Amino acid sequence: MAAVVPPVMQDSTGSKGPTAMVFMNMGGPSTTDQVGDFLSRLFADGDLIPLGRLQSYLGPLISRRRTPKIQAQYAAIGGGSPIRRWSEYQCAEMCRLLDRISPKTAPHKPYVAFRYADPLTEEMYARLLEDGFGGGRGGRAVAFTQYPQYSCSTTGSSLNELWKWRMRLEGKRGGVAGPEEGMEAGDGAIRWSVIDRWPVHPGLVDAFARNVEAKLAEYPEERRDKVVLLFSAHSLPMSVVNRGDPYPAEVGATVYAVMQRLGLSNPYRLVWQSQVGPSAWLGAQTSDTVQQYVAKGQTDLVLIPIAFTSDHIETLYELDHEIIGEAGQEGVKRAESLNGSPVFIEALADIAKKHLESGHVASKQMGLRCPGCKSERCLESKKFFMEQQASL
Repeated sequence: MAAVVPPVMQDSTGSKGPTAMVFMNMGGPSTTDQVGDFLSRLFADGDLIPLGRLQSYLGPLISRRRTPKIQAQYAAIGGGSPIRRWSEYQCAEMCRLLDRISPKTAPHKPYVAFRYADPLTEEMYARLLEDGFGGGRGGRAVAFTQYPQYSCSTTGSSLNELWKWRMRLEGKRGGVAGPEEGMEAGDGAIRWSVIDRWPVHPGLVDAFARNVEAKLAEYPEERRDKVVLLFSAHSLPMSVVNRGDPYPAEVGATVYAVMQRLGLSNPYRLVWQSQVGPSAWLGAQTSDTVQQYVAKGQTDLVLIPIAFTSDHIETLYELDHEIIGEAGQEGVKRAESLNGSPVFIEALADIAKKHLESGHVASKQMGLRCPGCKSERCLESKKFFMEQQASL
C-alpha cells in the first residue's frame, strides 16, 4: 500500500517548511499482473533503451514478447518487486530523521515517483498538489534520485519525466496565471531542486562496505582475503556510453571508494548486468565473469549490487537465481542490498540535509550535457531545473 502523507499544515514549525522529499527510481511491478504495463513503459523510453525511429513499433513488440517470461521471474521472487515497499520505507525513515536534524525545513513529507510503475511521476505530482504544494500556493520540493550514480538513461529520464509533468500540471496549461492576469507564469508553482548524484558519500560507502564485510565473514579465515569481490551494476548500451554518459565513471568511483574503506582487502572487479537485446552493451557481463572465474578454479566470489539501493528483480532473480544458482558453487555468494540499513538511511538524511542547507539547486555536473547529446527534451529539462536556482 502507498504510504499516507498528511496534508501540508499552515502552522509548520520550520521557517522554511514544509518540504516535499521525492524519491525517484525506475520502480517495478508489485504484482505479476502489472508486468505488461511496466515493460510497455520501459521499452517506450528511448532514454533507457534507445531503439531509434522504430521505438514506437519495436517497444510494444518486445514488451509483449517478454511479458510471460518476466512474469515467471517475478512469480519466482514472491509475485512482485519489493522496490516500492523499500522505497516508501526508506523515504519515510529519512524524513523522520530530517525532521530532527533539519528543523528549519520541517516537516518533511515523503513521496515516491517511479518511472515505469506505480506510483508514476504524474501520480506523485497530483498528490503533491492535493497535499497543498504548488497550484498557486508555492512550496519546496526536492527531487532525490535513488540512483547514486548519474546516467542520462536513469536519473536523466526521471528528471525529463518530472519536467514534463511539471509543465503539464503547473505550466500555463496547468492553470497557473500568466502575465495577462497580473503575475508571471509559474508564480505559485512548486520550487524544485535536485539531488542528482551521490556516488562517494561516506555513508553510502560505509553501508556498502559493512554489507561486504558481513558476507566475507561467512568464509573461513584462511580463504577470506582471497575471495574475489565482483561489484555488479546495471549495464548501458555502448551508444549511450560513447555519447559521453558519466555513469561508468561514477560507478567506478563508488567501487574504489568502497575498496578504500575496506582497506583494499581483496581482489576485485567491476562488472555489468542486465543487458537487453542484440546491440553492444558495456561489459564485462556479470554472468560471463562468474562462469569464467569458476572455470579457472576461482570459486569464492562475492557479488555486490553497487548501483542499486534496494532489492528488486536484478538482485533477487538475476543475481540470486540465475547467476549464483547456475554457478552451483557454495563459495559464490551475494552481499545484502542496502534495503533497511540504518547506516544507509542516515546517509540519505545527511545528503538531504546538506542539500537543503547549501542553497544550490543541483550539482554543477547537472547542467552539463553529454558531448554527444542531441536531445531537445534533455536540453529543456536541464535548463528548467537549473533556472530554479533563482527561486530558492
